[in-house]
Amino acid sequence: MTTTASITAPVADARALGLAHYAARGVLEHVLARHGITFQQQIALRAAVSADAPQAPDDLVTQVRGSLKADPADIHATLDELLAKRLLVADGAYLRPTDAGRELLAAIGAETAPVTARIWGGIPAEDLAAAGRVLSLVAERANAELAALTT
Repeated sequence: MTTTASITAPVADARALGLAHYAARGVLEHVLARHGITFQQQIALRAAVSADAPQAPDDLVTQVRGSLKADPADIHATLDELLAKRLLVADGAYLRPTDAGRELLAAIGAETAPVTARIWGGIPAEDLAAAGRVLSLVAERANAELAALTT
């Protein structure tokens, strides 16, 4: 008699989410370190680069805080670091990315693209869609809980 073992997929939970996040972030931070930039600096620079127009510092702080839930003072310090590195430049009351900032993000993207392809490659589209729906719902609920805790 032939039997097949039942394979039980792991249940998605906070631990599994955290492990996946920190594994992927570890890969990214390794690349960022080679380029002399931190994770928070990269998030802030990406927010500036992806904006349609130069942003006021407080607008960038709001965007980064929405992503990282970091302290606004720490984010302002990160913007100052990006200005000191000449990855951002003040343009009146606004900040805009420099060519060096754009080139840095492009270089990081080029370096991480093959790794990202290996990590995400081969995962069925329906699994990615299901994971996307679950992660969006978890983020929405967690943001609501955080808002309730901080108001």
